Amino acid sequence: MSGFSNFAVSFTIISVLSGCLTSYTIGLKGGGPVVITWGWLGVGAMTLLVALAMAEVCSSYPTAGGLYYWAAKLAPSNGPAWSWFTGWFNFTGQVAVTAAIVYGSAAFLNPLLDLQFGYSVTLSHTFLLFAILLVVHALLNQFGVKLVSVLSSVSVWWHVLGVAFVVGVLAFKPSHHQSAGFVFSKFVNETGWQYGAYAALIGLLLSQYTLTGYDASAHMTEETHDAARSGPKGIVNSVLISVVAGWVLLLGVTFAIQDYGEAVKDGPAGIFIAATGDTMGKLLILVSFGAQFFCGMSSVTANSRMIYAFSRDGALPFSAFWHRINKRSRTPTNAIWLAAGGAFVLALPAIWNLTAYLAVTSVAVIGLYIAYVIPTFLRLRQGKEFKAGPWSLGRWSKPIGTLAVIWVVVISILFILPPANPITKDSFNYSPIAILVVLGGAGLWWVLSARKWFTGPKVQGSAEELAAIEQELQSLG
Repeated sequence: MSGFSNFAVSFTIISVLSGCLTSYTIGLKGGGPVVITWGWLGVGAMTLLVALAMAEVCSSYPTAGGLYYWAAKLAPSNGPAWSWFTGWFNFTGQVAVTAAIVYGSAAFLNPLLDLQFGYSVTLSHTFLLFAILLVVHALLNQFGVKLVSVLSSVSVWWHVLGVAFVVGVLAFKPSHHQSAGFVFSKFVNETGWQYGAYAALIGLLLSQYTLTGYDASAHMTEETHDAARSGPKGIVNSVLISVVAGWVLLLGVTFAIQDYGEAVKDGPAGIFIAATGDTMGKLLILVSFGAQFFCGMSSVTANSRMIYAFSRDGALPFSAFWHRINKRSRTPTNAIWLAAGGAFVLALPAIWNLTAYLAVTSVAVIGLYIAYVIPTFLRLRQGKEFKAGPWSLGRWSKPIGTLAVIWVVVISILFILPPANPITKDSFNYSPIAILVVLGGAGLWWVLSARKWFTGPKVQGSAEELAAIEQELQSLG
């Protein structure tokens, strides 16, 4: 992959046309326009700090193992334990973000199919579309890294031009727009909770969930030229450009709201139809879904690379099976299907749970961001002993890293809290249970067995070791 292709994978997984639109109603209910508009910028600034801290570590250790490999190398002691739990947090977050992205795209596609073919919007119909899309993404990823690289590059321009098209249509087509006072200062609390501040904090999930997945640039470094520079640049640039593009998109959608109650009920797809009419509304939905489709494909790609790296070190059950390379495509086919299968299982409650999408996005944010920040925390502990790569923060490393760690602690607590009141089986946030089951199992496995044999990542990413992997692939072919 080129440096641009490496950036493209992360930019595609962040996908403002996916995250911003599929989670838009979270913001509409939790704080309304003021939280959507200003919350996005605030969360974007904090996310950029996390990305900068991550990029500096990536420059020193550009390997497919990414975060859990960094933890092993940076820990002053008990490196295998730090690596083990970082890897499991990352694995959990990667599976969850794949589930959230693909389910969100299915929920966006369903209204279009309803308008065009009468395929009504129901939980069961959306879940069926979700399952079909997962299979399509897994099959696409079997064709090889070159195809994914080409599609990811196409995806960048689809996102850039798509945002411009959607915002342009919403700016000129509707006969009525909301006022600037509405967009920049209107507060709404439809969470059922009495405290507005709490509702506003819940609404931040829209922004924080969207700005995830940029660790993909780290996982793809072993397939990228000049990885020590291209990987960090891919991480930071994908976040920076997404923050700008996402804010423009959110402003465009919020100005175009015709009826707030209907917007909460139908989401951006309904806003498109109400603001621009059936024909143009369908086109906007289709353009947005295209971006979401690319996003899901890239998420499966990044997830499978992480699974491949983690299993080659024996850290997953049946690791030998997940670590196998397809002789024809030279891709980790079994890891690809584990990524898709894990996402399917995690989203199963969506068949009956109305807030399952919010729960899955919470799992994604918590799992990924804890994994993101553990290497940063360990890097801070190293101080001047840390050996920086060619891409370094210099004297800004400590303050940026410290703020990044604090921010992740805050959001990890925030997004396990109940989002809606009253709490029922339909609105229950099962994210703490999902995290407890997966990480509790990983912790039990560590105590009972893994601590005796898991010594951390086996592949260090040196030129000699990468050459050995290539030789192995040649023999398989």
